Amino acid sequence: MPDPLVIPCPHCNGLNRIPAERLGDSPKCGRCKGEVILDKPFDLTQGDYPSQIKGDLPLLVDVWAEWCGPCKSFAPIFEQAAGQLIGRCRLAKLDSEANQPLAGQLGIRSIPSLILFRNGREVARQSGAFPLPQLLAWLGSQGI
Repeated sequence: MPDPLVIPCPHCNGLNRIPAERLGDSPKCGRCKGEVILDKPFDLTQGDYPSQIKGDLPLLVDVWAEWCGPCKSFAPIFEQAAGQLIGRCRLAKLDSEANQPLAGQLGIRSIPSLILFRNGREVARQSGAFPLPQLLAWLGSQGI
């Protein structure tokens, strides 16, 4: 039997050990009892960032801003992707205006920007909004 996956809770940042075969069973957080695996993106903040990039399930972060037209048009596509990637990748949205220090730390130069984290490290980055098939193909090329 494979080792369980360590996955941060999107609500309280608590780390949860979940067997891979149970990812589709709506696992609950041992600390806050919230759902650990979501079918939609969750909001990422400066305070959550160090905990959320950890874990065995990759995290895809959409860096956006309220005033950005392409960001707004990409939001529903990102939401659709979250529903299709359950158990393979977690998706989060980072408001670059509300979290300016983190956006600066991440070196965000244009939005929307997508950053893929695996085991606490950035492994890929892509700028711009694109259709769902292209997003899924890019993630596929990253092994997701």
